[in-house]
Amino acid sequence: NGTNKLASVLVVIYGKEPIIVMTEKPENLKFHAGEISFPGGKLDPDDSDLLETALRETREEIGLRISKNQVIGQLKPVMTLNSGFTILPFVSIVDNVESLSANAEVKTIFHIPLEPFLKTMADDRNPSHNIIQEMYTFEFQNKIVWGASARILKQIVTRLNF
Repeated sequence: NGTNKLASVLVVIYGKEPIIVMTEKPENLKFHAGEISFPGGKLDPDDSDLLETALRETREEIGLRISKNQVIGQLKPVMTLNSGFTILPFVSIVDNVESLSANAEVKTIFHIPLEPFLKTMADDRNPSHNIIQEMYTFEFQNKIVWGASARILKQIVTRLNF
């Protein structure tokens, strides 16, 4: 709509028993502090498009190099609840992931077994989260994934007919 800032994320799924890669943001960030999310970030003026943004941010945040030909598609854009971003999610499925290393924008890197994780989907009952569109939560190791990341995961649930 022209009022939101543009950003993109990369949903990385790997392995025979699929694993999804997510990150936990440090508590000291201006936006999304402590939240569980996908690697990604805002469009940089040097990026040719949002796919390049997602690939660059993934490389910077967790040290994972994904090429454009390893990206199999994109999901519908999602809006953040309070930071004014429209996020375009891209999906990459690879055989394996080498060891990853977090930069200062990432507190923890999670390797989450996809199927059991997707089965934790629930409606987000927090009234402050429900001011825009449908909201969901997912849970991993007592950490709650909500907001834009959960709406991205909901699209995966729908695509996989869970």
